[in-house]
Amino acid sequence: MAGSELTNPKSENSPLHSSQPVQSRVSPWLTKIIHPLGQYIVLPGFFREIEIIGKEYIPHTGAVILAPTHRTRWDALLIAYAIGPYVTGRSSRIMVTTDEMKGIQGWLLRRLGCFEIDTTKPSLAVIRHSIELLHQGEMLTIFPEGNLMRDRVLHPLKEGLTRIATQALSLKPDLDLKIIPINLDYEHPYPKFRDRVTIELGKPLQVNDYQQFSSKTGAKKLHQDLVRSLEALTASSKY
Repeated sequence: MAGSELTNPKSENSPLHSSQPVQSRVSPWLTKIIHPLGQYIVLPGFFREIEIIGKEYIPHTGAVILAPTHRTRWDALLIAYAIGPYVTGRSSRIMVTTDEMKGIQGWLLRRLGCFEIDTTKPSLAVIRHSIELLHQGEMLTIFPEGNLMRDRVLHPLKEGLTRIATQALSLKPDLDLKIIPINLDYEHPYPKFRDRVTIELGKPLQVNDYQQFSSKTGAKKLHQDLVRSLEALTASSKY
């Protein structure tokens, strides 16, 4: 799962390329099966304890980008457990890497609101779709480290997430958009049966606060603040 690099598409050095329009949707019938299974059977059955810290920051309304660390394949399910339909009444759209959208897993992810990005050549269509979702007041999940990292160290964040946020706001100045840093802290890098896990939400970053700066400067400062927030959350990890 990934956060993409976003640069000026008109630049000759831009990694963005044109592609077919991107869509994401949440299948009502499938979510009625998957979410109850995850919420009440699979996750509580596998993990001995799921602790959620920072519940006061859980977004129940409005446009929001969830920015979690990416540590295991359980991450997306745990985000849904803590912040999904049974808590907020909302399903998050999730940006995932192309490699994770193959086979049966890909079929399932597409119907649970996921959409893919090729991190080696991100498309402008993916960026546009992300911005459209935010303009519609949706909840969007982007893993800013870009890939799964099991060493419990915060890796350099991709700049795509904060650039998407600032561009979404520049196109719709009255958008009330927040970014919520999240740290997923597992007892073991490869979770074992009856392990413990902590999901810690940090204080939301209000994107509107960066409108006083130029677009480039605002995106840079927002990126720096997101890095600091995730660094603080990672430093406070239990395991």
